[in-house]
Formats: sequence, C-alpha cells, structure tokens
Amino acid sequence: MKQFKIMLPSITDAREFVSAATKCDFDIDVFYNRVIIDAKSILGVLSLDLTHILTVQFNGENEEFEEYLTKKAPNDCSAA
Repeated sequence: MKQFKIMLPSITDAREFVSAATKCDFDIDVFYNRVIIDAKSILGVLSLDLTHILTVQFNGENEEFEEYLTKKAPNDCSAA
C-alpha cells in the first residue's frame, strides 16, 4: 500500500488530479479526516476540503502518477 500527502489548492488542480488518477488501472482512494473518496470521481474530490492536506492511497504501479503526486506534495515547512 502506497501513501502520498498532497495539496489541491484549486479546482483546476483537482481536475488534473482526477484526470491523472483515471489513467491508472487500479483503485485510488483520497482521505481527509474520516472521509474516503474514490480519486477517479471529480464530484467526490471536489466535495473534500481542498484547503487541507489530503492523503492518497493505492496498491499499484504507475510511475507517471507517482511523479505527479510528488509534485503535489505540500511545501516542507521545516526547510529554513
């Protein structure tokens, strides 16, 4: 099981995320608090609070999708 922390600060970011997830041939879930959403559902993703850090979880291999998730990681606040 792979997990990534991401931020989707705009509707455009959410749309790009769903588009990238749809290209994968495995299930992808997005979590915020106790809410679990199918990452391939634009309405589901837009129903999340996009001002917070989201957790993406999946079992599968897609290098392109993982690179995309890495780019959407929240800024590291510990960097000085």
